[in-house]
Amino acid sequence: QVNMVQSGGGLVQPGGSLRLSCAASGNIFDLTGMEWHRQPPGKERELVAAITSDYKPKYAPSVQGRFTISRNNAKKEVYLEMNSLKLEDTGVYFCNAFAKVSPDSWRFVWGQGIPVTVSS
Repeated sequence: QVNMVQSGGGLVQPGGSLRLSCAASGNIFDLTGMEWHRQPPGKERELVAAITSDYKPKYAPSVQGRFTISRNNAKKEVYLEMNSLKLEDTGVYFCNAFAKVSPDSWRFVWGQGIPVTVSS
């Protein structure tokens, strides 16, 4: 079974910082793009940040300059460093990766989701 296992998250005050981690587990032959998405309360899921296998990042305008996505290809992990957090950053955060799960198939693999609450 192939999974993405998330850790981090929690409750933080506005202006604070949090770091999310996500590790691929199971029989994964290769990984390409890795991403972080979030789903604010009552809203649809949205892309927050993405990173290619050769470490090129891109960000949603709402988090540009505050969030940093990174990855460790050897460990098959992706991270999201979140600084200067705002109330509107509250939501459930999901990681995903496009993974080679068998010699001839690729698919998106999602993490379980982890809540981030920004509140005073």
